[in-house]
Order: sequence, then C-alpha cells, then structure tokens
Amino acid sequence: MSKEPADINQKKAHIIKIASLTALFGNTALAAVKITAGINAGSLAVIGDGIDSSVDVFIAVMSLVVAKIISRPADETHPWGHGRAETIATAILSFLLFFAGAQLIFSSAKDIIFGVEREVPSLPALVVTLVSIAGKLFLAWSLFLFGKKADSAMLKANAKNMSADVLLSVGVLAGLGLSMIFNVGLIDSWAALLVGIWVIKSAIEIFLETNTELMDGGSDKAYYRLLFDAVNSVEEAGRPHRVRMRRIAGLWDIDVDIEVAPNKTVIEAHWIAYKVEEAIKSRIHNVYDIMVHVEPAGNLENEGFGLCETTLEKNEDEEELIL
Repeated sequence: MSKEPADINQKKAHIIKIASLTALFGNTALAAVKITAGINAGSLAVIGDGIDSSVDVFIAVMSLVVAKIISRPADETHPWGHGRAETIATAILSFLLFFAGAQLIFSSAKDIIFGVEREVPSLPALVVTLVSIAGKLFLAWSLFLFGKKADSAMLKANAKNMSADVLLSVGVLAGLGLSMIFNVGLIDSWAALLVGIWVIKSAIEIFLETNTELMDGGSDKAYYRLLFDAVNSVEEAGRPHRVRMRRIAGLWDIDVDIEVAPNKTVIEAHWIAYKVEEAIKSRIHNVYDIMVHVEPAGNLENEGFGLCETTLEKNEDEEELIL
C-alpha cells in the first residue's frame, strides 16, 4: 500500500531539516575560517571561496524555511499542496550562485586586466583550503545521501553545488600552489576567475533542471514506459493515451486516459480505473495524484495532448536516428 502524500511530505520535510542543519553549521564554520584566512593571507581566491560558502549558509537557512512550508497539508488555496516551494527555492539557489560567481569574475578580471600587483598568498591560505576540501567532501556526500533518501531536488542540487565547491577549492589550491612556487601573486587572481566561471556553470545547470519542473516539462521517458506497462498489465484496460506526467517537488501528478468495453457499467469501469491506479503506484513511487479518464473502446475523439505508446516509440526511434 502506497503512502499518502501528506505522510511523504512530513518525512521529506524532516530529512530536509536534518540536512539543512548539517549544511548550516558546516558551511558557517568553513565560511568564517576561509574569509578570515583569505584576508590575513592576502588571497582573493580563498576569500571568494569563503563567499561561496557564505552563500551556502543562506541556502541552508532557506532550506529550513522550505522544510516547514512543504510539511503543511493541502488546503483550499493550495489544493496540490505546498511542494512547489522547494522548486522555487532551488531556482533561487541557482540565481544566488550565479551572482556570487559573477561577482568573483568581475573582481578577479579587474585585477588581471589592469595588472594590479598582488602579494603572494601565505601558507595559512593553503592549509585552510585543504581543510575546506575535506569539509566540502563531507557535506557533498551527506547532502547527496539525504537528497536521495528524501527524493529532494533541492537537496540534490545543493549536493551538486557542494561537489562543485570541492573542485572550486581544488582550483584555489592549485592557484595558491603555483603562486607560491613561481612567486607571482596574480596567479591567485586567475584561479579566482576560473572559480567564478565554474560557479556560474553550476548555477545555469541547476536552473535548467528546475525550469523543466516549473514549466511542467517532459519527464524521463523511462517513467512513461513504466506507466504504459502498468496499464497494460490490467485486464480489460486498453489503449492508454493522452498521458501527462509532471513532478511537484519529487511527487508525481499523473493524467491518463484508458479505454474499456462500451457495455461496462459505471461501477465496473470505475473498478478497472482503480486497478490501473494501483498498478501505476506499484511501479512508480512517490505518486501524489493519478487521474484516470475512462472512455469507450474505439473512441475517435481528436485528443492532441499528452503521449501514447505509439508517440513514445516514435520519439525514441527518432532519438536513436539522431544519435
């Protein structure tokens, strides 16, 4: 028996809260250490890395607020619940990352273009960066596990952000090392520039993924295949078509039309539709709602929305030809 959406959201909110508190305390410590060490050691790249961790602190606070919002049950003004708050928060996350990366690019590019003389960073900056790499690895790993357990797009996006931060810190470490080896402080600015570009790249990727859900965009076709298999497993349920699937913060909202024999009674048709719902839920997890529309077999209405098996197979064949 599948869990109710309210139960799923409550559990999800609890996991997000734990993950957010972990990220909050971890990033607060890292941000404070990196910014302080960056200022004292004269490293723009380390300061930029610390600013990125400061953004992560804000993201963690935002995640705590989102956890509280999505735990609320559906009401008259939000009949689909409050799960979209997570998607909106993920989009905001991408904008914050973008502007943080842009600011770092502008600061470092100004030094490079105008040939600003910079001091070679000192050893403490190198040590702090090594600590940062270890800390970010732990946070990325923990957020990935939490995100997978809660099926949370926001946590998965933040885990991806943390993973990018690890590479970011590795880039900072390389820049610091080269600055010290060649005694050229400007190398630190080049490292900061590359760090900023990487942050913007991550922000754009997160936004594109989020935008698909906000626009009710196409889902992975594997899920459509699971749905068609589920309908076909139900005796007396025929020709699944006009299928539409969208995600609401990790939960599926599904519409599907089926055909039944025209001589079926309303009760019999309803029972077939119910078995179709259960078959779908047994194959696709975290379903928020399923709307099964019953039609008489041979119905020839012009229905231009959604997918049927023929359309899905045609799209898959076209994709194979393109590849």
